[in-house]
Amino acid sequence: MKILDLPPLWLALFVALVWGIGVVPLRLFGGWGDALGWSLVVAGLLLMAVAAVQMVLARTSFIPRRDPAALVTGGVFRLSRNPIYLGDALVLLGVVLIRDAALALPLVPLFAWLITQRFILGEEARLRAAFGPAFAAWAARTRRWL
Repeated sequence: MKILDLPPLWLALFVALVWGIGVVPLRLFGGWGDALGWSLVVAGLLLMAVAAVQMVLARTSFIPRRDPAALVTGGVFRLSRNPIYLGDALVLLGVVLIRDAALALPLVPLFAWLITQRFILGEEARLRAAFGPAFAAWAARTRRWL
């Protein structure tokens, strides 16, 4: 069952919910919704890719629930302790705008809460155990999301 409990699958589920809710668009975002939405999707995907490359270069895993081999604190990890999850949230928000699904906006903070509970808290505990003061210093200066 753990193989099904992965952040990309949760993102896909939330995107599907947004897509379904967007069947009846409210036309609240006007003409700028598509452009801004696609910009957020592209920015989210780029953020995820850059973070994953940084982790690979540091020879640590970006797969949730694996023990970290290195603490990555530079690059996009200076902006957020969780740039891949932040990228997921940007993609989700982008889909909300593209679909003009204003009623789906609450799914974005719900997604962030779910990812925090299911993945981030455990990852932070493993980082704290592995890197102690270095993790504490990084966590003190870098926000969990943004």
